[in-house]
Amino acid sequence: MNGGPAVLAIAEWWPILPVGAAAAILSALIIRLIRPHLQKHALAKPNARSSHRVPTPQGAGIAVVAATLIVAGSVLSGRAPAGLFGATLFIAALGFADDIKPVPVLPRLVLQAIAVGALVFASPAEFRVASTVPFWIERGLLLLAGLWFVNLVNFMDGLDWMTVAEVVPITAALAILGIQGDLPLPTTIVTAALCGAMIGFAPFNRPVASIFLGDVGSLPIGLIVGWSLLQLAGEHHLAAALLLPLYYLADATVTLLRRMMRHEPFWVAHRSHFYQRATDNGFTVTQVVSEVFVLNLVLAALAATSIRAGSLALETALVALGGAAVALVMVRFSRPRSKPAAI
Repeated sequence: MNGGPAVLAIAEWWPILPVGAAAAILSALIIRLIRPHLQKHALAKPNARSSHRVPTPQGAGIAVVAATLIVAGSVLSGRAPAGLFGATLFIAALGFADDIKPVPVLPRLVLQAIAVGALVFASPAEFRVASTVPFWIERGLLLLAGLWFVNLVNFMDGLDWMTVAEVVPITAALAILGIQGDLPLPTTIVTAALCGAMIGFAPFNRPVASIFLGDVGSLPIGLIVGWSLLQLAGEHHLAAALLLPLYYLADATVTLLRRMMRHEPFWVAHRSHFYQRATDNGFTVTQVVSEVFVLNLVLAALAATSIRAGSLALETALVALGGAAVALVMVRFSRPRSKPAAI
């Protein structure tokens, strides 16, 4: 899944901020154009597992994905990762179909696996994350990891601003790492564009949201972010690639395992994620997403430090520190919020 040159040249630094700004503006403009149509044809109606109380249009992911691909493709031109763009459009179409009429679980997973597999198995043979693992076993594990990551972003997109609080810090950190030469140029441009597109979406999704991403947004965003993190791991920065999405990984994975242990139908949507339990425990939506945003800034700082660590022991310690920070937030979310004492 390697996307291009290993180092971002100093002469190529200049497009990063304009890329983000252009994607933000384009994303916001497209949302304004399509929102009336989504209001008529793609309403998310409240149910027992919802965090919203009134029917709300979904499908803003169309704008986010379109802005990301248009801006990144225009800047990169012939160097654009065609495989990523094709897989993103494919999985976005699947998400849009699911937004309009739910697609059964098995066909949905198969089609998602096709999109992820197209990226994993089309990667150059020399692209390795763990060279000590046999080639085909590593490719199979990457397929499973990519499929899980695409779905966990979808699972975690259940609260206003939640995906913004996760994706903006991750993509901003990846773009900065690219500027410093730690990522290929295509990955740097794509992450800068996605960061900007999510910022353009943010005003429409602030609590109480006037529009949601929908599966047409969460699935391709998961694919793009997962691909970008894999590029980082492929540059021998596995600790950083784990640290950046660690909250999403931990919340979604622990929740899934707990549901499986309880023999619950884990493939059915629910309200048992830690961030969802937090709102049931007295946290406001703004408090939840603010804590997640700050946590992601901490994880981004740890990830950047791990790249400069120069020692496996220090990298391991930084991952452990990040895990402790994530665990602290998850424990806070799982307990009723204490009220200030009356004066």
